[in-house]
Amino acid sequence: MTSEPEISPQAPSPRAARRARKPWPVWAHVILALVLVAVLRNFVAQSFYVPSGSMIPTLQVGDRVVVAKFGTDVRRGDIVVFDGTEIFGGGAREPWKGTLGQVASSIAGVFGINPGEKDYVKRVIGVGGDRIVCCDAAGKLTINGQSVTEPYLAAGESPSQTPFDVVVPPGRLFMMGDNRGNSADSRAHLGDPGGGMVPLADVIGSPLVRYWPLGRLDGMSSIGHSEDLARIPAGDGK
Repeated sequence: MTSEPEISPQAPSPRAARRARKPWPVWAHVILALVLVAVLRNFVAQSFYVPSGSMIPTLQVGDRVVVAKFGTDVRRGDIVVFDGTEIFGGGAREPWKGTLGQVASSIAGVFGINPGEKDYVKRVIGVGGDRIVCCDAAGKLTINGQSVTEPYLAAGESPSQTPFDVVVPPGRLFMMGDNRGNSADSRAHLGDPGGGMVPLADVIGSPLVRYWPLGRLDGMSSIGHSEDLARIPAGDGK
């Protein structure tokens, strides 16, 4: 009579097999994390710091906002962050110099960091085809012949101390800060090439949420857009 084992050998369970697999090396986790950061920063969202008072009271100095980069459909009245290097910033970017600088610049570009880029946050007052005039007899801006009320302006601020009459070319935006007396915006570049009009392609995105300071934590859906400006009929470029 032959003896038999009390317990028959069994194949390991799928869960045990997964536990037995060799874990990823540390470097693989680091690379995966960097790839995720690059994808998020380039295509999904990015954090920005507000360094000036040009958008007071809507945005204060020191506010930090998350800017959504997806589904950007820029409308009149929107607050947007844009690359103003060419139009507002005085010319071309200044890349990091030398061989190491070029390598570092290339790596930074993968993560959506562009050396020398100057980003701005302003409100879209005019889109392609709009005629914007400052100011009418009541001291208000007119857009396509319609007088507009701007409740988002800083207290005591007039729509503009600088008179102007501009037509926004197709594919461009006319930008102004909410704190009109302390905002170097499209008005400050009317005499420059391009007339201070920002290309649509330079828009990075719209603020989605203000997350710092914690006392000002808030979504931007209500304060980051003016429906009164958006509903003005489109201009004909005249």
